Amino acid sequence: MKPVVVLGPTASGKSDSCMAAALANGNTELVVCDAMQVYKRMDIGTAKPTKQDQAQVPHHCIDLVGPNERFTVSDYQVKARAAVADITGRGKNALVVAGTGLYLTSLIDELSFPGEWPEIRRELQQEPEVSRLYRQLKELDPEAASKIERSNRRRIERALEVCIGSGKPFSATGPGTGAYPDNGVVQIGLLWPREMLVARVEQRVYNMMAAGFLDEVQQLRKDGNMSHTAKQALGYAELLRHLEGKCTLEQAVGDIIIHTRQFAVRQERWFRRDPRITWVNIERDPISEIGSVLAKHLH
Repeated sequence: MKPVVVLGPTASGKSDSCMAAALANGNTELVVCDAMQVYKRMDIGTAKPTKQDQAQVPHHCIDLVGPNERFTVSDYQVKARAAVADITGRGKNALVVAGTGLYLTSLIDELSFPGEWPEIRRELQQEPEVSRLYRQLKELDPEAASKIERSNRRRIERALEVCIGSGKPFSATGPGTGAYPDNGVVQIGLLWPREMLVARVEQRVYNMMAAGFLDEVQQLRKDGNMSHTAKQALGYAELLRHLEGKCTLEQAVGDIIIHTRQFAVRQERWFRRDPRITWVNIERDPISEIGSVLAKHLH
């Protein structure tokens, strides 16, 4: 059995929709496809499923490593594919909750990964300006640069690491993320009017702050040794800047809202390229508006 995927930008309601569908179906387990929910103790800022939700419905691919550990898309591919095989092998539905496009591609398509060059990666991480890295990538591999958002530091660093380390263009490694083969996987996307999604993003950030997001970041900083990737996580990076005395809390929260909006646009742009996705226009309540569509695909 193939997994069923529900995808969409941050704050679109995909987690709540999948949770409701799993409870209604009773034979469904969730596979989380999120690059930051893999980290333990990064709960509030990543909107990780609550302990109560996890007790009601099994969730896979969250809390896989500590925030001080490195975790890559190839690591995710191994874990997620094993989770889907385990769930479907027991005759249950694997329902994927997807916010990270590259991680989803690694799970449902044949995405292979080039080698790693840690020393080159460390050098690239020392460069403070992401715009310089992007210009360098544009010179070395214009094709790869054209497919990566110029603000997506992680992917720019990775593409440069491969270009420099292998001496070959990053874009030459496998079919890449621009191939959309018929893989038999049902993908359902949540599409909100832009102004409504913007309002949901803002409310979500305020809810996170009220739930103790600053305390969570403070504790992580106190524990020390957050990995380079974990420190770059949306919301965490801005609150760390505040805790380091580089901006006020009000400025940090404002930056989180702006950056989250920008991130949501990037997520949507990534997903919209995939012609295999069936989009559902959401007007008010994603749980009820996507429920009947999902029910058709869950056994």
